[in-house]
This record gives sequence, structure tokens and C-alpha cells, in this order.
Amino acid sequence: MLEYRPLGDSGLAVSSICLGTMTFGQQNTEAEGHAQLDLALDHGINFIDTAEIYSIPPRPETQGSTERIIGTWLKARGSRDKVILATKVAGRSTQNWLRADGANPRLDARNIQEAIEGSLRRLQTDYVDLYQLHWPDRAVPLFGNPASVPARGSNESPEVPIEDTLGALADLVTAGKVRHIGLSNETAWGLQRFLGAAGKGIGPRVVSVQNAYNLLNRTYEEALAEFAARDGVGLLAYSPLAQGYLTGKYLGGARPAGARSTLFNRGQRYEKPGTDAAITAYLALAAEVGLSPVALAQAWVTSRPFVTSNIIGATSIAQLQETLATLSVTLTPEIEAKVNAIFQLHGNPAP
Repeated sequence: MLEYRPLGDSGLAVSSICLGTMTFGQQNTEAEGHAQLDLALDHGINFIDTAEIYSIPPRPETQGSTERIIGTWLKARGSRDKVILATKVAGRSTQNWLRADGANPRLDARNIQEAIEGSLRRLQTDYVDLYQLHWPDRAVPLFGNPASVPARGSNESPEVPIEDTLGALADLVTAGKVRHIGLSNETAWGLQRFLGAAGKGIGPRVVSVQNAYNLLNRTYEEALAEFAARDGVGLLAYSPLAQGYLTGKYLGGARPAGARSTLFNRGQRYEKPGTDAAITAYLALAAEVGLSPVALAQAWVTSRPFVTSNIIGATSIAQLQETLATLSVTLTPEIEAKVNAIFQLHGNPAP
């Protein structure tokens, strides 16, 4: 069943399922986006996640389209007070089309101020409930690419200090434009630094981390999951179906018509050595216990004790309904043991 869980120490309670919206504006039209939002709200979902860079894949011509679609829905439905709205500011990037002056985005005060003003305008609201750093200003492994970490002694440009970023976010909170802050695609080291700075009175305290988490990538458990129990900072899990790979539709290099990896060829994170073998094992388990692959994968994520909310995405109402139906699924200790046995053999093939 749908639960409402604390969003850190914010005092807000968010639904255990969050509607992810990154397809709005490319794979989904405005009308389709509105239909998904209506269905989610009708099922009790009160949590919506977006980002300034969406829709995905990021393109100058579609940047901000997802926020605009959510904004027209909020205005048409008068639903702002019914939802907890989360968006994100882009981290260090060469995507200079995100900023009016053509400079590369960074997590400094100037960039953050420009980004929030653009998001609020597109969303047609005066504030966002959760403002997240989409990825760090420093170089870290991003989106399954460990090569993004610079070598020691490299000429990487200076990082924006975490304290400076927190100061800029504090200004937004003081101005009433942001209620709470979160991180995304973050490491344990980074989260600890943010919490430590806030503990010294430097900026607001982080209430959540949004990272990838699914049966092919359980790396969050290794160093970050402990923060939920000890510091009250839970996970907003994205890609619970591993971009659809856990359904089995891409096995053996298959490319179904209209599917995301068919359209955009962006699934390399889930096409690494060992992924097909792991997926096949989880598909066999789902069949053995009488669940669909979607039900097994989604119920696993939603039921983890460190997960605040499972961010689901869909490109059709039918897909969204299938995921919502997984709320009635309960994983028994026997099923969990079988999942962990597969994990013991296959590990994290798609970190």
C-alpha cells in the first residue's frame, strides 16, 4: 500500500512513490504529462520530481520543457497545495546553453540564483518544496562512468566549496523560494561534508539524496544507506527498473520500437558485462514466485528501509498503472532471500 514517509527532518511526509517526469516534453506531450499527473494525484501520490535540465536527453531546444508542463498542470488544476514539488539545479557542466550568458554551469551563487528563478517561472509557483543539486560541482563517478573522476594532480578547475554552495541555498530558503534542500548523484563523502557544514551553522541541512538504486545497482547500500537510520537522510531512488532493462525487453541487444534505448541510445549504463546474466536471473525469480518483472523490481526498491520514496517514470498510462499496482505487492522473507542469493552471484553489474 502507499505510505507517507518523513522527508528527512523537513516535517513533510511524502508518498512512498514519487512521480518522475523527465519524459515530459520529448517522449510525452503536454496532454500526456497532465494525464500522468492526474492519475498519480488520484492514487494518493503527493510527490513530483523534475529538474531544470529536463526533458531527457538534455537538449537546448527542450530544456525546461518538463517544468513548463508541470507548471501548466499546476495552474490548470489549482493543485499546488496538494503536492510536494522537487526540482534540481544542474551541477558542474559544459552545457553552457543552460545559462543566459553562455558560461558553464557551476554550483555557485550566481548560477543557483539564475537556475531557481527559471524553474519557478516555468513551474508557475513562488517556491519549491525540495531543491536538489543534480550532481556535485566536484568531479565524481557520474551515471555509471568511473572515468569522470580526475586523476590526482590533474588540471581540473577549482571546485566551488560546499560551504559556498550551502550559503547560496541558504539565501533561497531565507527568501522563501526553497523550503528544503537535497543532493543527487552524491557520494558518502559528499553527504557527510554537507551535513558537517550545516552542523556548524553553514546553510540548511540536507533532507534527502536522490541516487540510482535498483536490482542491478545496489551500491547505495555500501556507504550511504546508513545515513537514513543515523542522520535521517533517506534515499529518493531513481531508475528502479534500470531504465527498463529489468523488464527484459532489451535482453540480447533487442531494441523494441518506441522504447527509450531504441530512440536515444542512452542505455550503456545497463549494457555492461554481466548485466544480461543478472537480468535473466531476476526474470526467472519473478516467474518462480508469480510476480511480473516490474512488480519484483519496484517492490524491492519501495520496501527498502532506507528508501524515502521510489521515483517511478512512465511513457504511457498503462505503464504507470502497472507500477502503481505494485503497491499491493509484499515481498516475503523467502523472496528477499532469493533476491539476495542472486545478488551474491551477480553483484552490481551496472553501478
